Amino acid sequence: MTRKLLLWLPFAIGLVLVGVFYAGLRNPGEREIASQMVGKQLPAFATLPVLPTYAAPASTDFADGKPRLINVFASWCVPCVAEMPILLRLKQQGIEIEGVAIHDTPEELTAFLSRNGNPYSRVGLDDGGRAGLAFGSSGVPETFVVDGKGNILYQHMRALTEDDVPHLLELMGDVR
Repeated sequence: MTRKLLLWLPFAIGLVLVGVFYAGLRNPGEREIASQMVGKQLPAFATLPVLPTYAAPASTDFADGKPRLINVFASWCVPCVAEMPILLRLKQQGIEIEGVAIHDTPEELTAFLSRNGNPYSRVGLDDGGRAGLAFGSSGVPETFVVDGKGNILYQHMRALTEDDVPHLLELMGDVR
């Protein structure tokens, strides 16, 4: 009798594990990662110029009294292409957007912006990803709301969608 129970024990344990995994998949809970930089001063960073007619963003540019967005992107990023129409629309509505490209080349960025439009008032190359890491970027695409004093108010960790626009406009309106 004991031997038969021992033979069925792995099967019973397997069923319990399948049940636990199934319950976890059906109710995943909160998966949003809270940024540790929200509410803090934008750390020092600098980027390299990409386009001859555009200055490269640096942390010293963000304490001039004007709120703006920082959009972290890359030419090889498919969701970055998908969010470009939204960024262009925000630009048309008077929102200033700074672009920080990571793990890219000036040639690929120039082609990317030519194909998809350029919503950025300044765009720079984050050589080695140091700037993105400094202000808490977890990947691309990602958008930060920065007030006119250089404080990070919000971090959006995925591609922007139409549903995100009202919230961004509300945040930008609160700091104008």
